[in-house]
Amino acid sequence: MGVIARRLAGHLARGIVMILVVATISFFIVRSIPGDPVAANVQKLIQQGMDPAAAEQATRVLYGFQPQGTLWHQYTDYMSGLLTFNLGQSVSHAGAPVTQVLGEAAKWTVLPVLAGTLLSFLVGIVLGVYAAIKRSGKLGDVLAISGSLLHGVPQYVLGLLLSAVFATLIPILPADGPVDILYEPGFNAGYLGSLAQHAVLPVATYALASYGGWILAMKSSVVTVLGDDFILAAELRGMKRSIIFRYIARNAILPLFTILALSLGLLLGGAVFIERIFNYPGLGLLLIDSITMRDYALMGGAFLLITVSIIVANIVADLFYSAIDPRVRGGEEVSS
Repeated sequence: MGVIARRLAGHLARGIVMILVVATISFFIVRSIPGDPVAANVQKLIQQGMDPAAAEQATRVLYGFQPQGTLWHQYTDYMSGLLTFNLGQSVSHAGAPVTQVLGEAAKWTVLPVLAGTLLSFLVGIVLGVYAAIKRSGKLGDVLAISGSLLHGVPQYVLGLLLSAVFATLIPILPADGPVDILYEPGFNAGYLGSLAQHAVLPVATYALASYGGWILAMKSSVVTVLGDDFILAAELRGMKRSIIFRYIARNAILPLFTILALSLGLLLGGAVFIERIFNYPGLGLLLIDSITMRDYALMGGAFLLITVSIIVANIVADLFYSAIDPRVRGGEEVSS
């Protein structure tokens, strides 16, 4: 078995254990929150004069299911269902499967997060290289200051500022919802154009929120690489500046690929504030609504999905870094 395969097997084993632990903790935490909507509906119908059996039947029809048994029985059913990707049914979506509800919401989170993160990554690493090389000049100072300022501003503040400027003061972009309801869903110009227009502000918020971190990290990495012996040797040999620039960028960017993979996993959980501001029906907004509605199954599923995304991001980051950095790969092969 190769080095990468052994590392993957180890990561998968640890990841499965972590998922089971998080699933257990989230199951008991969310059910400790007072206010069971199913039980509340049964009691409401009984208070209105309905027979208890009829009230339970009416609630079962309303929500699509009626939890039975003790908390321990519900836990064992939940964990056994987890093995078959059955996370239960959502009481706030008329008994729809939790996996289906999460899948519908995930598509509204993944695309804006991916677009915003990749955009900020590409811009940040390019400007980070220039900020490091020109660090003694005005351009380097301006780039470093811009990165520091944006890195210190919370996501929700950036979202509110963009919404206030481009949706209120200069109303050129919509600030609510994922698409205009006037367009028929499908692959037509009107619908796709409306999707793109509504996604501008969320994507811009993700990009600006991440930009500062990328430019500062890239600048720091480039400054470190500039002091390496192979750069000094290349300069002494009279190598062209453009070739040296490529060497610097290629070696400095390696650690940032790990951060990129991790940030994609973390942003699924960090989308809560941005989606609430722009009323974007993604995982963040779904999580808030599930907490408000005391939808236990949906809360647990959302927490679990965020956890899985972070674990997968960690695995991908480690394996990807091992694959692209020959120094790490070579060290592992020697030690094995």
